[in-house]
Amino acid sequence: MSNPLKPSSLEGKVALVTGSSRGIGADTLGYFAEAGASVVVNFRNKEARANKIVESIRANGGNAIAVGADLTDADSVKQMFELAVAEFGKLDILVMNASGGMEAGLGEDYAMRLNRDSQVKLLETALPYLSDGARVVFVTSHQAHFIKSTPTMPEYLPVALSKRAGEDALREMIPALSSRGIGFVVVSGDMIEGTITATLLERANPGAIEARREGAGKLYNVQEFAAEVALAAVEEVPSDNTRLVGDTSDFN
Repeated sequence: MSNPLKPSSLEGKVALVTGSSRGIGADTLGYFAEAGASVVVNFRNKEARANKIVESIRANGGNAIAVGADLTDADSVKQMFELAVAEFGKLDILVMNASGGMEAGLGEDYAMRLNRDSQVKLLETALPYLSDGARVVFVTSHQAHFIKSTPTMPEYLPVALSKRAGEDALREMIPALSSRGIGFVVVSGDMIEGTITATLLERANPGAIEARREGAGKLYNVQEFAAEVALAAVEEVPSDNTRLVGDTSDFN
């Protein structure tokens, strides 16, 4: 898929995308880098993948670094921002992409710790490092965004509830962001073909992806959805805007 961002449109900008060693985060970061931004590849335990992305961006004339951070570890999150600003001097775009909660063996409260508590702490920690006029993008799903009115499959429920709780808590921070001209945008998508979440859902509930595809008519793939996330980071929209990606006829 071609880059939705104009060439050189992000020259002089610095972007950090959480969970960007693969999938939606990696493709979003790639669009930023191609548009001229200096980028920070964040990973939790996929360092080799993150370094390959950095090498590819640098080989094409871009600026990139890889920084490991577990979002549930406040100290490593702070260090991530410190290293990013030490390298590039500022931070203009923060995409809050990393999430989870379907992984086994991490505790019953892991989804809420990661998708709500850690997201709030991430943004609180980021505030001193974000430039005035920066943009923050929170990535979620229709199944989470609309969970208060539309049920989801049981296997995804802990993720949906915690993602929605995270979204609500982050929205409470908008006045503090707006005081510095920092915009906050939510990007909500239907199930995305090729993501880890889709794979885990299909494993837990065989046929779930095909059923949703039939219901929606089309599901976005990783590159297509990442393009929408990238656009949300640069388009002139009111703060607290929600970008709905994909069919929403089954949600209300």
